Amino acid sequence: MASTKLSKVFTKFFESEKAGGLILLGATILSISIASSSWGSQWISIWHHHLDASFGGIKLDLSAEQWINDGLMAIFFLMIGLEIERELYVGELKEIKNALLPIAAAIGGMLFPALLHYMLNKGTIYQQGMGIPMATDIAFALGMLSLVGKRVAPSIKIFLTALAIIDDLGAILVIAFFYSHGLSLMYLGAALGIAVILIVLNKLRVMSLWAYLLPGIVMWYCMMQSGIHATISGVIVAFCIPFTSGDENSPSYKLQHFLHNPVAFIILPLFAMANTCLPLVSGWYEGLTTSNSVGIIVGLFIGKQLGILLLCWWLIRRGWATLPEGSDWKQLWGASILAGIGFTMSIFIANLAFSEKEIIDNSKFAILVASFISCVIGLLLLRSGKALPLTDN
Repeated sequence: MASTKLSKVFTKFFESEKAGGLILLGATILSISIASSSWGSQWISIWHHHLDASFGGIKLDLSAEQWINDGLMAIFFLMIGLEIERELYVGELKEIKNALLPIAAAIGGMLFPALLHYMLNKGTIYQQGMGIPMATDIAFALGMLSLVGKRVAPSIKIFLTALAIIDDLGAILVIAFFYSHGLSLMYLGAALGIAVILIVLNKLRVMSLWAYLLPGIVMWYCMMQSGIHATISGVIVAFCIPFTSGDENSPSYKLQHFLHNPVAFIILPLFAMANTCLPLVSGWYEGLTTSNSVGIIVGLFIGKQLGILLLCWWLIRRGWATLPEGSDWKQLWGASILAGIGFTMSIFIANLAFSEKEIIDNSKFAILVASFISCVIGLLLLRSGKALPLTDN
């Protein structure tokens, strides 16, 4: 990396994601604990309770879990889109020299897990779950990396963040192209028409956020009815919002800054609780022996680090990239293991990949097990290093 100094924007982002990751862990433990208690059935029924909503004659009947997964998570995807936009304009992805290593790492970290899962599940009903182990959870991964302190170079934090953001972009594309069902050209055309209007507003330098967010809500509805997952609308809106110079007066910066806390401390914990209300009943671990579960665990823990390290080694060996400044292969290895913490995106894709509750629940357990293993092994490896005489300022 060209510089080991963390920018003010990145420091704020890292601190927010770090705290959010720890809260996400707490929300997951809380949800599983309640689901496994005598209050389990009531707890699960809360998330399956249907909530009706009407907007201008349009009625939506969704469960609480669906409102979170299809509605609130669109806001999460909006923030992800804004973060990708910032990285492309002024962040690590602006200069190809700096971006090449995390881009290659992210590609390897997506392809190898998917390949391993496919090899184990080709021709079975589980084959469509190959997208599940492809994603890295930014909040969890950075939250766990923060526990290592100064035993890793600041450049490793930047590397893992850039990798996870590119990884999320890959997961978004996977969702859009491979987990869309029953395509409606009318609604898709309406959604794309709104996107064109937003692009025109951007070109006309319209700076009001509401000029983008209100049509974005209509786009969300059209996207939901089109058969493409509604959360994709959040990413499209993000790229239409003016970035300008990216300073504190930029509409993109203002919205990204505003969304960080609600996403980290409200939306993602709600997502975690709604999607991990998994009762630990007798024999729950038997679901981990299916080829799908094995594919998820092997993909996240083995596939991630294998894909990241191999592509990084290849680029560095050819002289096209260098190790992140101040780091070594051990730190890069530890970061690649932490990239195996899938959680949010992996659970999200599991919900889209399968329709049977038992398969979805087993997939979630496999994601949690793989993420736990990646977390523990990654932390043990990184904490075995010496503290570095580096600062984050």
